[in-house]
Amino acid sequence: MKYVISDIHGEYDLFLKLLNSIKFSSNDKMIICGDIIDKGPFSIKLLKYIRAQSNMCFIMGNHEYDFLKFYNSIMQKLEDNFNMNEVLEKINSYFDDEETMTWDDLEWLEKQQYYYEEEDFICVHAGAMLNNNNELISLEENDINWLVYDRSFKDPNLVINNSKCVFYGHTPTSYLINEYKIIAYKRSIAKEVKTIRDYYKVHLDCGTYLGGVLGCFRIDDCKEFYVKK
Repeated sequence: MKYVISDIHGEYDLFLKLLNSIKFSSNDKMIICGDIIDKGPFSIKLLKYIRAQSNMCFIMGNHEYDFLKFYNSIMQKLEDNFNMNEVLEKINSYFDDEETMTWDDLEWLEKQQYYYEEEDFICVHAGAMLNNNNELISLEENDINWLVYDRSFKDPNLVINNSKCVFYGHTPTSYLINEYKIIAYKRSIAKEVKTIRDYYKVHLDCGTYLGGVLGCFRIDDCKEFYVKK
């Protein structure tokens, strides 16, 4: 089974609770649409866990992107004879975690992509650029800032034409519907939902840091799953 989720924000225990709830196994795949760090208490612990899983695919969110900008600003100011331990200490000052980020963690994070694509769907953190007909342009041509910061997809009236289903997060859905849940937008031509092709976009961010609810979407049968603190 394939699952997709976003905006876990350091909620390590709640994420494990969700995995247990859906009986996630080595035969399954989890696609994570960014923002695993910040706000929650266990950013680094969560990052290390996800990094260690061969069946989890992580794409970058704005919080990871902002952290890497912070990291790069430190590296650019270093003298030639810098102390690696002191630099790592500065980098870890970004977080309020018991766990410590290592150079290997940083290298892993730097290598992560900003979108994910399969035959029937794509995953981004925030948004993607559209042409004048509200059709997705090639993801390779998208500016990173658009992929991690844009909020236009959250507009319920924005219909993405002639595209695969787009999964995204970034903005808590509770700002739109006063509920902490996933919003799936069905295509007008789909009389009933049978496959992921019957949706044109799915808004994943349940606002975990606001209401303590974490949800994920199972792509195979379009079912939603939730856990709460």
